[in-house]
Amino acid sequence: MTHPIPFMKMHGLGNDFVVIDAREGHAVDSRLAVAMADRHRGIGFDQLAEIADSDAGDLHLTFWNSDGSTSAACGNATRCIAAWHMARIGLDRVTITTDRGTLLAQRTPDGVSVNMGAPLLDWADIPLAHDTDTLHLPIEGDPVGTGMGNPHCSFFVDDLAAIDLAARGAETEHHPLFPERTNVQFAQVVGPDHLRMRVWERGAGVTLASGSSSCAVAVAAARRGLTGHHVRIDLDGGTLMIDWRADGVWMTGPTAHVFDGVWHG
Repeated sequence: MTHPIPFMKMHGLGNDFVVIDAREGHAVDSRLAVAMADRHRGIGFDQLAEIADSDAGDLHLTFWNSDGSTSAACGNATRCIAAWHMARIGLDRVTITTDRGTLLAQRTPDGVSVNMGAPLLDWADIPLAHDTDTLHLPIEGDPVGTGMGNPHCSFFVDDLAAIDLAARGAETEHHPLFPERTNVQFAQVVGPDHLRMRVWERGAGVTLASGSSSCAVAVAAARRGLTGHHVRIDLDGGTLMIDWRADGVWMTGPTAHVFDGVWHG
């Protein structure tokens, strides 16, 4: 039995999170993350976000996957926590630090926008195992490699419904080209500024949505000339708007604070 740990349950388009405020003295470790992630014996989540103090921003976020590993970026969780924090302090803009860097979040008429930073396009920054063309990775299906603080492998397909996401995602996550494993996306072009996408997240599996994956796919599609730099992305859980600007990749969408609870596991 652990000491009781207060938590919040949130989601962005069904991509769900447990949020723990470590400033209250409740630090997270891998074992706790795995226990809380269990959807039958725990709470269940795609990612866990741990809030801490930040010298360079309003707060700092550390992200844990459901398998107990960590990730430097989680766009939907960042948006959800930004919305919560902005409501608490009565402001429409906040600065959040992560292992990815310092991110600006702001309230908009369409939800909450977060600048996820500039995409990483060089093979060593993603990272990949060796020097290769990131616009055409040497993997069957001709995917694109992108770094958004975590690695991404984006496939563009003609028939998204025909893809076995669980099988292809699991296989690609562990491809030897990705020494830190990878998030995997399959996307279909609907129109010049419109994509339909499904996601396999590193350390979590199939998820209804993913913010950083949406950013990566938007960047990959623009680099391939399939879309412009401002795109609508329809995921299994809903829609995000992605805008790749000179100052970074902006992601906009809805947030939900579902409930508060206390963990006694």
